[in-house]
Amino acid sequence: MKAKITKRLIDSVAPPAAGELKVWDTEVRGFVLRVRAGGSRRFVVEWKRDGRKRRYLIGEYGSLTADQARKLAKVVVGRVAKGEDPAQERAEKRRSATVADLAKRYMEQHAVPKKKPASIGADERILRLHVVPILGRRKVPAVGLRDIADLHHAMRDKPIQANRMLALLSKMFSLAERWGLRQPGSNPCRGVDRFPEQRRERFLSAVELARLGAVLAEVESTEPVIVLAIRLLLLSGARRDEVLTLRWEHVDLEGAALNLPDSKTGKKRIPLGPAPLELLSAAKRLEGNPFVIPGRRKGGRLVGLNRPWKRIRARAGLDGLRLHDLRHGFASIGAAAGLGLPILGAILGHRNQTTTAKYAHLSDDPLRLAAGRISGEIAASLNGRPAAEVSHFPKL
Repeated sequence: MKAKITKRLIDSVAPPAAGELKVWDTEVRGFVLRVRAGGSRRFVVEWKRDGRKRRYLIGEYGSLTADQARKLAKVVVGRVAKGEDPAQERAEKRRSATVADLAKRYMEQHAVPKKKPASIGADERILRLHVVPILGRRKVPAVGLRDIADLHHAMRDKPIQANRMLALLSKMFSLAERWGLRQPGSNPCRGVDRFPEQRRERFLSAVELARLGAVLAEVESTEPVIVLAIRLLLLSGARRDEVLTLRWEHVDLEGAALNLPDSKTGKKRIPLGPAPLELLSAAKRLEGNPFVIPGRRKGGRLVGLNRPWKRIRARAGLDGLRLHDLRHGFASIGAAAGLGLPILGAILGHRNQTTTAKYAHLSDDPLRLAAGRISGEIAASLNGRPAAEVSHFPKL
């Protein structure tokens, strides 16, 4: 069958009862639509060389439009006219590419340009620690379902990490198909079931906050920057990296807010109550350093809060408490105080569009009041005294 391959034509062609149906394009010689009995529709280029039929897969209909496929076909036909063999080159490339090569290309062409630094670091660690040591030397087309299932099962004692690794590998092999390193539809991660995950939620009680506050007071003279970071996490509900990368130019004391140009959820404004405002007003600013939480390197920020945090939480008898749990605690105290979810969502900067629609019309005043109630209660517990009711804000 010969016809100009268009969207209308492709949609109108019924799959054959068995085998496949070919439609040869009337505009580009060798450009073919293959319609299989199962319903798949693929674009290919076919030609003969030395009496042998050669075929080059362009891609699947749906991933490519007819016009996009025709443009790619013209490139392949042009290479064939010059005496090249794109099909042979692709086969050799598939045979030579290893999982380590794929991991490197994934980081360079996908993770680094499209993900945020924290996600890039997480991907790099998973690949370096779990994937490359086991599968790094394997050829990309040779990796099968059993390989992925065994690797996933080997990490069963760390189900969350195992599931993150599986998701990462699935994306990598999907890209491998797009890059011509594997046959389309051959992702070996399909069919591997994820481990059940238990949500790790931990909230500080008033007694635990008092113990933590006592330890922070004890170490503040020797580790003021560490204590400042932890107190700011407790009192603002911000994420760890939002605090560690916070610059003084983003601190609006008069407007009682942190204006972050970028975060996990994009541009963000974090309203502040009196307690974190007092903390920031008293914080020491280092000349030549733009960061609120400065590091040892001149002009740099603090890197590595986890180690001192583990030491502090151990002294407070809070083993297992993560830095992210401080954010959970902020939210839980706000909920216990009777604050609505739209208010909490606005303070915490959640990305959910439905929630955003509910609080988008609110002014900063109720948000600041809510943030003040939460941080006031946390600050009171840290200092071992009852919380004061916050109903207004002092002028700064």
